[in-house]
Amino acid sequence: MLRDSVIETAVEAENVSFNYERLKAVDGLSLQVPKGISFGLLGPNGAGKTTLIRLLVGLLRPRNGKVRLLGQAPSRKTAHLIGYMPQLHSLCAELSVTQNVEFFARVYGLTDKIRRTGRAEEVIRLIDMWSRRNDSVQKLSGGMKQRVSLACAIVHNPPLLFLDEPTVGLDPELRVTFWEYFSKLTRQGTTLIISSHTMDDASHCDSLAFMRDGRIIAGGSPDSLQQAVGRPGATLEDAFLHFVRSGEKGKDA
Repeated sequence: MLRDSVIETAVEAENVSFNYERLKAVDGLSLQVPKGISFGLLGPNGAGKTTLIRLLVGLLRPRNGKVRLLGQAPSRKTAHLIGYMPQLHSLCAELSVTQNVEFFARVYGLTDKIRRTGRAEEVIRLIDMWSRRNDSVQKLSGGMKQRVSLACAIVHNPPLLFLDEPTVGLDPELRVTFWEYFSKLTRQGTTLIISSHTMDDASHCDSLAFMRDGRIIAGGSPDSLQQAVGRPGATLEDAFLHFVRSGEKGKDA
């Protein structure tokens, strides 16, 4: 039974909790994400999305509960399996675009292979930054830094990719390009965990979890969540509000 779960499941969280002093950021949360899909964590700021991602990638340790990535607990041994694009970029401002990508490639264990394979050039062209490849990151706009951050997260072709608000600050055309690439990744078998508070991002995901107050209040495909509202033309925003109100009624009862 466990072996089947390891084979089929990319991410597992079991009764995970985490506090920032008195603030309960993640509250007894459990989820399972199958391999090869785009899974969206949707909720307002403060819902616990970023904390959950940091717990899943191993940057934070849960106060309670367990996390498994591709059947293993997060550790240095699993780091090469993961790509992580944080909400606030962790780029080296003084280095060029190319130097940042090559640096992260080495962090993920690619060493000099990155130059021989041309992978750095490939991802820099993907994010449409080849003409700025020799510019230092500190000269770039916020949206351009987002692009470079994505390139650094995917340079080692990880099977599991965590993206925290990846399209913030992007123009509409580049946002479409990002999502086309994300869809290509899932078709190739990569699993994407994407946090967002925008309904546009959520509509592109294969499966969603609505988060509020550190908990998952509903989950399913975008279509199934919209249908749960019970009226034609319901949007994902309608669905989110529907489940929030349903939860509040349950508490009052």
